This record gives sequence, C-alpha cells and structure tokens, in this order.
Amino acid sequence: MTDTISSRSPQQALAALLEQYAPSRVLCVGRSELPALDAFAGAHPDSHLDRTETVPLPADLAGQRYDLALVADCLEHLPKRDGLQLLGGIRNLNANRMAVLVDLDAANWRHTDLYALALQASERFQREDQTLTLFTYDLLQYKQVPDWLNAKFWANPHLYGKYWW
Repeated sequence: MTDTISSRSPQQALAALLEQYAPSRVLCVGRSELPALDAFAGAHPDSHLDRTETVPLPADLAGQRYDLALVADCLEHLPKRDGLQLLGGIRNLNANRMAVLVDLDAANWRHTDLYALALQASERFQREDQTLTLFTYDLLQYKQVPDWLNAKFWANPHLYGKYWW
C-alpha cells in the first residue's frame, strides 16, 4: 500500500468490498452504523447480517461462521490486547474474509500490529484531522502457492537406490 489518500470515502470502499465478495453471511462488530452495510443488506434480502458492539463476541455469534466480518469503530475503544484477541479470533474461527476500518492514532495502534495478524492495508482515507485505514484479510489471497509445491518435486523415485543420505 502506498501512503496516498484514497479518493473514495470509507463507505464507498466498504460498498465495493461487499459487492466484490457478495457475502451471504456478514458479521459487523463496532459501535457505528455503516450505511454501506445497510444498503447492501437492503439490496440483498437473502443475506444474513449479525451486529454486535460486545467484545469479546457473544457466545451465540462466536460459534458461527461468516463469509465476511467487518470491524469498524471498535478498536479505538478497546485495550490493544482485547483488540488483538478479537481480530485473531474472528480471523481464525469466524470468517475467511475480514475488513477492519480503524483510526490508528485514536486506537494507539501501528500498521505493524495489524500486519502481524496477516491483514493488508488496502486504502487510507482522510477527513480533516482524522485518518482512517482500511485493512483487509482474505484467506484465499493470503499466500500465493509457490511453483515448487507440487508432486513433481516431492519424492524422486528415479533416485531410489542410487544415493544413501
């Protein structure tokens, strides 16, 4: 990610993310209403949306799987340890894809804290003195499969009996 400020608004970026993935089950964690999420839910009545402000996640939500988890206006109100546990738990147990919209200065977080959770900085948004950063995680995009990871390089049957290691 570059340090450039996006020309889109955070809501436009979230709307684009929702349209790109078209999730059937969405978890939203945070205090604020997200107009992009409300618009998506209105346009896709068959999608299921769960919202919570509670951290850690309530038991009924913590045991479910979601296609996409959105975390916005949340980390700024939590101790860093609780935020790390929340994001790690959602990433590992609840969702294959995650989007986190955070004001790093207000949350007293650094980019590296989110990079350590395998999140990637996608866009930055600025309004007056506030800078928001959108971090995303997609399990399917997390790591490219290396070209050597295939059956051709595993066992070398043509070398059996020739060398002793």
